[in-house]
Amino acid sequence: TPVLNLATPEGARDYLVPSRVHPGAFYALPQSPQQWKQLLMVAGIDKYFQIARCYRDEDLRGDRQPEFTQLDVEMAFVEEEDILALIEELYAEMSAAVAPHFTLPSTFPRLTYAESMERFGSDKPDLRYGLELHDLTSLVSDTEFQVFTRVIADGGRIRGFVVPGGNDIPRRGIDALTDLAREAGASGLVWAQFAGEGPLDDVSADDVRSPVARFFTPDQLTSLAMECGGTRGDALLIAAGPDALTSKVLDVLRRRIAADRELTDPNTLAFLFVTQFPMFEWDAEAGRWSAVHHLFTAPFEEDLPLLETNPGAMRSHAYDIVCNGQEIASGSIRIHSRDTQLAVFRTLGIGLEEAELKFGHMLTAFTYGAPPHGGIAPGIDRTVALFAGERDIREVIAFPKTKSASDPMTGAPTPVSPQQLSDVHIALDAAAQQAIAESAGAASDEDDS
Repeated sequence: TPVLNLATPEGARDYLVPSRVHPGAFYALPQSPQQWKQLLMVAGIDKYFQIARCYRDEDLRGDRQPEFTQLDVEMAFVEEEDILALIEELYAEMSAAVAPHFTLPSTFPRLTYAESMERFGSDKPDLRYGLELHDLTSLVSDTEFQVFTRVIADGGRIRGFVVPGGNDIPRRGIDALTDLAREAGASGLVWAQFAGEGPLDDVSADDVRSPVARFFTPDQLTSLAMECGGTRGDALLIAAGPDALTSKVLDVLRRRIAADRELTDPNTLAFLFVTQFPMFEWDAEAGRWSAVHHLFTAPFEEDLPLLETNPGAMRSHAYDIVCNGQEIASGSIRIHSRDTQLAVFRTLGIGLEEAELKFGHMLTAFTYGAPPHGGIAPGIDRTVALFAGERDIREVIAFPKTKSASDPMTGAPTPVSPQQLSDVHIALDAAAQQAIAESAGAASDEDDS
């Protein structure tokens, strides 16, 4: 499929390529071959795969690079389960062939997005360890601890989990977890440690250590730990606030505790599918709805009436394959109706004129009778890193970019000559010229030293 594409709003920022023969116009490098593969389905090619090079101008981290490779798959006349079964078979057989020392689940579990967020605080849970979250709201609604009661009055929840054997965490360790919770957005961390061994029976005040002990009886704190499956010798960690906040905070704490206490088996690949992602999320900064996956993801048909009344409650036929806390592949069943696609565009604030300008080729194709279709795109770099036991995909890429998206081998990106800029009708603003001058000055100082 083409590499020089039309720039469209599909998620991350595009890498733009100026046109010499069309002054002021730009191509975009593909974030994925999404629209091309859907057009192939409309054209009657019912099965497609491609090893596709993709480009996204986004902030980098261990599992992201500005250019990456994915195994792009699309099929016509399929349902969600057909694609999940295909990918499960692919990864199971691939694991057996290239990494037989790994242990895999006999069948990949399936969690809805709502279940995953409720139980683990993440849509990318690591199932190699427990530390499941629990809703404690009903158990603390009538306590004297105003931090909790205010949160509940504002519509938030009290959630937490137990750390088996966590009574051995020293105070400096608790302080480090509290700092981590604050970095994730919490105002603090409520915790309790329970001394001894065995069930939480006949617990006295001397058996419980907690900064909020004066607001709770030992029996109340014990009931919270028991709700989370705790026993003597465990620690209880609690966060309070809106679900988005408590999920983020507790997810960060789960991952840190699992790493610190070595709860993750490096020889296990805990694959699972996460399904039924929300269709939309509210972008407070832009003041509008945005697509959680991409604009062409099909909603649940029974949720379509919510487009006009409550878009945030809509579910989509989007799904991810997750392994050991990382997203490995993402896909969805696609919209194949022009009317539905236009309705989704309207919800996203894209009017008919803009839709025709940016996606007219897709809308026209749908008028010819598009088959139901869907696909998925496993990340090849992430898959190789997974089987190689690496957390950072730079370790399995021949010439990776740095975290600042620069090429350590060639020095790219670099300034180009005024003539090259003139050829593509580009003039640099003052900020760009200053940045180039400062970069040249820094290079000169290095040469002199």
